[in-house]
Amino acid sequence: MGQGSRGPSAELGLLDATMIGMGAMIGAGIFVLTGLAADIAGPAAIVVFALNGVVTAFTGLSYAELAASIPKSGGGYAFVREIFNDFSSFIMGWMLWFAYMIAGGLYALGFAPNFLELLHVYGIVPSPDEVGAIVLPVVDTAVPLAFALAFVAVIGLVALNAVSTAASGSAETIFTIIKVSILVVFVGFGLSSPMLSEAEFQPLFPEGTGAAAILPAMGLTFIAFEGYDLITTVTEEVENPRENIPKAIFVSLAATVVVYLAVVAVAIGTLGADGLADAGEAGIAAAATSFMPTGLPVIRNGGALIVFGAVFSTLTALNAVVIASSRVAFSMGREGQLLPSFGQLHHRYGTPFVAILASAVVMLGSVTLPTQSAGNMASLFFLLSFIIVNVAVIRLRRERPNMNRPYEMPLYPAPPLIGIVLNLILAGVLVEYLIRTDLLALMLSAAWILLGGIAYLGLNRLRAEPARIPTDGDTEITPEVED
Repeated sequence: MGQGSRGPSAELGLLDATMIGMGAMIGAGIFVLTGLAADIAGPAAIVVFALNGVVTAFTGLSYAELAASIPKSGGGYAFVREIFNDFSSFIMGWMLWFAYMIAGGLYALGFAPNFLELLHVYGIVPSPDEVGAIVLPVVDTAVPLAFALAFVAVIGLVALNAVSTAASGSAETIFTIIKVSILVVFVGFGLSSPMLSEAEFQPLFPEGTGAAAILPAMGLTFIAFEGYDLITTVTEEVENPRENIPKAIFVSLAATVVVYLAVVAVAIGTLGADGLADAGEAGIAAAATSFMPTGLPVIRNGGALIVFGAVFSTLTALNAVVIASSRVAFSMGREGQLLPSFGQLHHRYGTPFVAILASAVVMLGSVTLPTQSAGNMASLFFLLSFIIVNVAVIRLRRERPNMNRPYEMPLYPAPPLIGIVLNLILAGVLVEYLIRTDLLALMLSAAWILLGGIAYLGLNRLRAEPARIPTDGDTEITPEVED
């Protein structure tokens, strides 16, 4: 398998870039996490989603300015690599790579039960709770069907990304349009439902907790707003990136916030906060069943429509993080911070083939994790990386005041400073929550950082070793070590 060192081809337009962001944000989060947020915050779940939109918007401004100033693939890693020292940029890339891969495992885990539920609606399989395991003929081992489906979803989208950037981008666009259309139908029926006129949003906060319930609910649902940053991981594959990347960030984030608030308001307004909380991960589907008509063509009822949408949502989110994780690894390989093969493009497909396959390995491994642990780890690493990106835009302004900036954020330095503070608060709340409820996620997160430190030292030693050439004088040539 030969590989070349040419750069990526710009095959993605503004619509494709926007759909990558929306495809990642409007993923499993809105379907799975809404009921869980209502369980914590009551009717204030709508406030939770609104505030998370505000929090992430400050970091979105930083991403837009940095992407327009530094049009390189790799997202936050590429920006930090340009501004900070070697070790800092490595840790940033290492965290982002892991966060995207773990998020991929989370979305694959969300796809499997929703796909089984969709098959159950049409009588193809029993209820997901009753579906047994399948026996793998080669190793003679029984594997839960949902687990096997998660694997198949990852492998299928990895294969698509490995052979064509344009195909994966087009699939993201089509799938995202379908799922947004489904949510628009959900909101439309909800707004016309008599149940909405009886909506009760008071008391806004659950008894005994009050407004304090908002912060842990925000930490839980923050991953639902991760996605616009994925756009910057494919910067070099987007046409006219200095102009289109900031546009794609703002459009995808604004559209996603509007969709989220409309969906959550309708769900609470029709099913009620208590009913939504009781339904848990199936909250949106339960709300749809309560007010949408039955006997719809092809789709039998509202709940089935939402399950159908959830299947597309998890697939698009999974596809988006396959793209993002591999581009971060590709960028690190090209910068000499991972093995050189990571930073090379396939001679035939023009894709970061090795980076995609390496990302797939960790993503497949993360499918074995509990869903909640995967979500908690991804949220923690994204919060930490967003803090660093906000610091990066401040440092770049100070060190290179005359740099060409096609887009400059308004009211600087307020947005990045506010972004740093808010992300720090959410990260602190999440760590405290993990100490109490999910030590596995915290330990695995610390282990990945430790592994990164070992990998960094090992790669530096490998680069520093003299290359021996078989000559008569046994001459040693020592390559330059990049600082």
